[in-house]
Amino acid sequence: MVEPALDGSWDVIVAPWHLDEPLAGFPLPPRATALAFPSSGAPRRGDGQDVRVAALCESVAAAVARARRPLVLSGDCVASLGVVAGLQRAGTDVAIVWLDAHGDYNTPATTITGYLGGMPLALLAGHSPALIGDRLGLRPVAECDVVLVDARDLDPAERDLLAASQVRHVPLDVDAVGSAVAALAGRPVYLHVDLDIVDSAELAGLRVPAGSGPALALVADCVAAIASAARIAAAGIACTFLPGRAGDPAARSAIARMGSALGAAGLAQEAARCDQPGR
Repeated sequence: MVEPALDGSWDVIVAPWHLDEPLAGFPLPPRATALAFPSSGAPRRGDGQDVRVAALCESVAAAVARARRPLVLSGDCVASLGVVAGLQRAGTDVAIVWLDAHGDYNTPATTITGYLGGMPLALLAGHSPALIGDRLGLRPVAECDVVLVDARDLDPAERDLLAASQVRHVPLDVDAVGSAVAALAGRPVYLHVDLDIVDSAELAGLRVPAGSGPALALVADCVAAIASAARIAAAGIACTFLPGRAGDPAARSAIARMGSALGAAGLAQEAARCDQPGR
């Protein structure tokens, strides 16, 4: 069972892993639902990473499908596949507003590194469905219903794929984001925020820092503007920090700021005073 919403409006779900790597000390606000690697039918060690990641996404999808208004804290962006699949199972087809320093729009054909964390937005838009999406029963989100914000760090082939798509790619600017959200014409929205969008000089310990970028305060302002203008069915905060760093005071403060911007008052108060690593 999903616990009651932390502040009366959000069901907070915690997916404390990065791809298939458990993250010790990941922030766990009181009364949040913490997910674990499935003990029943879990993939074997010899299975490919995509199989193991799909199993973890299935855990997210099942929890989201039961929630009233899910807010998912995760250690990567791939958990978003489970969020959207869960929403679809519950009867809600969403548009996507994706705030990230990276495009996350690589595919197995374009990726330089093979890193699954660089692919989730492309997978949500229907690219390479056999990789993970088909395992979740995920229906593609139309590219014209995707708004990508910032994405200042793109691989060359990823940039070309985005340029040829119908994804709306806009800078992190309250007015630009507001116009793009307005074009979604009231569709329910999955709002995804990867904290690595923040200038890496301000937010230390990020797994894939992207250098100079927007201040945390500006990101929070944009999130608050989206929360006011859009019909948000679910939100995700990707706490993409190095192992052991998601519990740092600066990381907890960033999570709290995003919670406050989303109107999740309980998360804003409690994420900042979450338990120490090892909880």
